[in-house]
Amino acid sequence: MIQLGTRWLVGDEPPSRLPQPVIDAIYEVEGELAEQGVAAAGEWSWTLTWLEGKPVVELDDETVIEYDPDADAAVVTPGS
Repeated sequence: MIQLGTRWLVGDEPPSRLPQPVIDAIYEVEGELAEQGVAAAGEWSWTLTWLEGKPVVELDDETVIEYDPDADAAVVTPGS
C-alpha cells in the first residue's frame, strides 16, 4: 500500500492517521516554540513522509520526529 505524505501549518491539526506518540511530540515541539517566543504558528509547516511504512515528520527548522513502533514512541531530533 502506498501512503502519501502531506503538509500542514504549525498550529493546525496534525493528520489523524499518525500514531498518538507522534501527535503528542508535534504538540510538544509546537509548545516549546511558543514558550521560546518563536512566531511559527501559521508561518512554519510540518511535512509528513513515510519511510518503510513509518511516519517521518519534519518541521521547517529541520526538527524531525520519527516513530519507533517497537517502543510505541516518538523520537525527536531538534533542528537548527
